[in-house]
Amino acid sequence: MGVAAMKKILLIEDDADLYALLQYNLEKEGFVLTGSQTGKGALELCRQARPDLILLDIMLPDHDGLEICKAIRKDVDLAGTPIIFLTARASETDRIVGLELGANDYVVKPFFVRELIARIKLQFRNQTAPARVLDMGGVQLDRSSCQVRQNGTLLSLTATEFRLLEFLMSRPGVVFSREQLLNAVWGQDRAITDRAVDVYILRLRQKIEADPTNPALVHSVRGFGYTFEPRAGSATSAA
Repeated sequence: MGVAAMKKILLIEDDADLYALLQYNLEKEGFVLTGSQTGKGALELCRQARPDLILLDIMLPDHDGLEICKAIRKDVDLAGTPIIFLTARASETDRIVGLELGANDYVVKPFFVRELIARIKLQFRNQTAPARVLDMGGVQLDRSSCQVRQNGTLLSLTATEFRLLEFLMSRPGVVFSREQLLNAVWGQDRAITDRAVDVYILRLRQKIEADPTNPALVHSVRGFGYTFEPRAGSATSAA
């Protein structure tokens, strides 16, 4: 099925007829479709669904699509997800505002479904596939097998420890607050506190650091959070 194979699209569109039409055509094309006909809870829905692309109507009866777009772009886990606006507003100003807020494309109603599908496929063709293996500081994390090795030795990580390490390793040198890590690793539906992040970081260090009290890979940034940044003293990969 090529570019469409198993790609998940999230549609926020209040027009029931258009929603049904797009659902039929996108699923026929091989996409997986989820979504809502209301803007309420759109951000939470995006966080739960983790879509590959978001189709967002600007003029929703209960919410402003532009505000939803802003919220998505501020979310550390969704910020890179392509967004295509669907809208009846055709003015140049509206188009510019939409693109400035972080939309990747802008389709004006009425539109041909084939054109929209072509634009969706273009977004996916423009994406670079994330690296299957992250290899830094002697740590090799394989996303497809969910295994972590350190200089070739397999480590025993829990699913949560793996997600935490993957998130940090995929953005080396970027400092994340506890709140950002909670959202990214545990999601919104969680009954844990900021302190849990510290506990998991400690567990992770005990498994990947030569000296957990003097970490060379996962560093604390006082008053803010944590970052993965191999520094002098950390084991280097043979590659």
